Amino acid sequence: MTSGPTDRLGVRGTPARVLVLTAAVTLTALVAAAVGLTLPDRLPADDPLGGPARFGIAVAVFAVAQFARLRFRSSAGMVSITWGEAALIVCLYLTPAGWLPSAALLGAGLAWTVLSLHNDRRPMLEIVRIAASLSAAVALAVSVATALGHPLLAPPTPMLALAVIAGSVTYLLVTAWLGGVTLGLRHGLPIGPPLLAALRGKLLMFVGNVAVGLVVVALLELDPRWLLLLPPLLWLLQQTYRYRLRSDQERRTWRAFAEATAALNQLDERGVASAAVTGALALFNAELVDVDVARADGRWRRYRGDPGGQLVDREVSPPDRSEPDEHELIRPLSVGAAPVGRLRVRFPRSAPPTARERDAVAAFGDALAAALHDAATHRELRLVTARSSYEAVHDPLTGLANRAAMLGKGDQSLRQLAHDHPVALLLLDINQFKEVNDTLGHAAGDQLLRLTANRLSALARPGDLLGRLGGDEFALLLTSVPVLGDRAAPMAHALRQAREIAERLAAPTEVAGVRMSIEVSVGVVVADAGTADLTELLRRADIAMYQAKEGGGNVAAYDGARDAASTDQLALLAELREALEVDDQLVLALQPAVDLATGAPTGVEALIRWRHPRRGWLGPADFIRPVENSEQLGTFTRYVLDKALGVAAEWAREGLDVPISVNLSARSLLDPRLPAEIADALRRHQVPPRRLVLEITETVVMSELEVIDEVLATLRSMGVQLAVDDFGTGFSSLTFLTRIAVDELKVDRSFVIRMADSPEAAAIVRTTVGLAQELGLRVVAEGVETAEQRLALAELGCTSAQGYHFFKPMPADKISAVLGSLRDSAESNVFRLRADGAS
Repeated sequence: MTSGPTDRLGVRGTPARVLVLTAAVTLTALVAAAVGLTLPDRLPADDPLGGPARFGIAVAVFAVAQFARLRFRSSAGMVSITWGEAALIVCLYLTPAGWLPSAALLGAGLAWTVLSLHNDRRPMLEIVRIAASLSAAVALAVSVATALGHPLLAPPTPMLALAVIAGSVTYLLVTAWLGGVTLGLRHGLPIGPPLLAALRGKLLMFVGNVAVGLVVVALLELDPRWLLLLPPLLWLLQQTYRYRLRSDQERRTWRAFAEATAALNQLDERGVASAAVTGALALFNAELVDVDVARADGRWRRYRGDPGGQLVDREVSPPDRSEPDEHELIRPLSVGAAPVGRLRVRFPRSAPPTARERDAVAAFGDALAAALHDAATHRELRLVTARSSYEAVHDPLTGLANRAAMLGKGDQSLRQLAHDHPVALLLLDINQFKEVNDTLGHAAGDQLLRLTANRLSALARPGDLLGRLGGDEFALLLTSVPVLGDRAAPMAHALRQAREIAERLAAPTEVAGVRMSIEVSVGVVVADAGTADLTELLRRADIAMYQAKEGGGNVAAYDGARDAASTDQLALLAELREALEVDDQLVLALQPAVDLATGAPTGVEALIRWRHPRRGWLGPADFIRPVENSEQLGTFTRYVLDKALGVAAEWAREGLDVPISVNLSARSLLDPRLPAEIADALRRHQVPPRRLVLEITETVVMSELEVIDEVLATLRSMGVQLAVDDFGTGFSSLTFLTRIAVDELKVDRSFVIRMADSPEAAAIVRTTVGLAQELGLRVVAEGVETAEQRLALAELGCTSAQGYHFFKPMPADKISAVLGSLRDSAESNVFRLRADGAS
């Protein structure tokens, strides 16, 4: 029953400290008014106007001074500046000083009541506070002025002018201080900002008010009829004040707008929303700001801030479409047709939003919508990148490390151990796995693989590296093998581990409703960490695993005496030494890469083949790995580079400006002499450095040796181009690009082949192409075999490709004609429509 009157009075919701201040100021004003009325008036006996008329004039002058107000928004609400100083000076001349506090109380109270009814809708408590504050300020100003002079009906003199100016300054400071204290107490803010804002906004008008007051007094003393000339001049002066105040306000507003929108340049949702809340609070001097963000999953999150600096966020229901009240602005946020959120700005009740502020909120909302959309896009890109990076190194079925990650991480683990520290590798193969697939279906086979992976993960120890190599093969690298005096102890430990794993895996389980036991064959190899890489350990473990299958047991240890490949490898290296001394065994097979749009050649990859006099044709897979682990790597690298640059020089003589790519082993980068040797070869063949592309693998980033960075930096400074071969297969693809500056990315053939059927592979290709475009790199897709793959690559934005769909690797004596034909065909494509008779 009492809510209505309480609301009209304005008591409810007003802080207690503001009520106390209002009561104190009101009591002071009433006391000053009462005391002032008891003081002698000192009017002449023959005064033509009389006391009541002069008192009425003073009330009217104080009221008119409040009507002619100018308002501007500060950090705590609207600040009003009036002609109070001019009214004070005029009333000091016309009316006894003791009457002025009561005249100011009545005049200001009347004026603000009318203003409230017409426009502001201020509660009664606010009107009382304003009138009492002005009355108290007038009382103190009158005390100062009359202490320095007697302005009542006195002709203006310099000393009298100083007295009324001192009173005016007192009035200014008291009213500004009381207003600042009230706003500070109401909103819990320091009084400094609103006080300084009021003084800064009032300074020019204060000077004008004092001048107007003194001029009016002078005219009254001279001839009151001159006052008829003042209204037009006062109107022009008021417009000047208004223009100057508005100009300053707009300048500060746009400066704040630029700072607020610049702060929105964040990469995450919380950063954007926090900057938006902080910026809107400062820009609009709001008492509350909500930024509601629409998530991609349909959820909404609200970020709320107030002038006290509190920022809270929580999940909320989708905002309703209710109409805002007159003190708040709501701006839906969208980019195109996609909604991204909502901005809500609540203004103080004493300062509802203006039309200009509506426009500013709309502009700020558009900038916020774009920033939130960019943050959401960046978040999705991070998720896609993280997912692509994860999928590149994890088996999609079991979540274990895949073969590429197993090789990369395994070699890294080996390098981190002492050279003579023993390690063990266990290679496991599920027996009768094919029968499970054929009998129960591939879904049952996948269930069996996941079950095996879960059990192996439970059996692995901290520091061990577990992975699925493919099919039904799993590998477990043990790096915590005990180091004892007995050389046989590491193998004994590894065999015990292997047997325990085989026994644990054999525990009965149910697969597709059938109870079965998982039987495995395990090959075990033990070696010192510095004697072999993981590829060699896997090869040896594979031999041991097949020995276990053939021997009828579950576990077998690697026996070097039964490894024909190891002795054959020694023979192969000896034969390679002879091949490097002749000119007809190691030959180049050259495969062009073509532009998907024009068909023009974009480069040629040099692939080495070995025409072995006894073994026949050998591909790189048959001899590259032994070469990389031998002392012949440097000689072999120089041999291949010399042949490739010789072919490139021949192209130049035929007018073909096509770069040639040569694969470079990671171990070659450990040789600090490599850049000088390459520079010498380029000079001998007169090939510009830019036409040589060195393809390096992502495993280069695994090493932290300074010599590799120095070699790559020297090659780059020479002008030689660098390409990343098989990009996406290593577990550190993105890290690689942050460390090594390259010119070209080559998408691994495994992704190209699978992208038509695998969304994951297509996502990796798309991400790689987009990443290359962002970094300004070329992209070449490897292993393109079908027209469908070519079309898909073109749709994804890939510009260049190589593979059997275009050309198989060909001898050096045939490549020139092919390149010339591709170049001529690409040039003629420019006129294809006209040549075909198209209009």
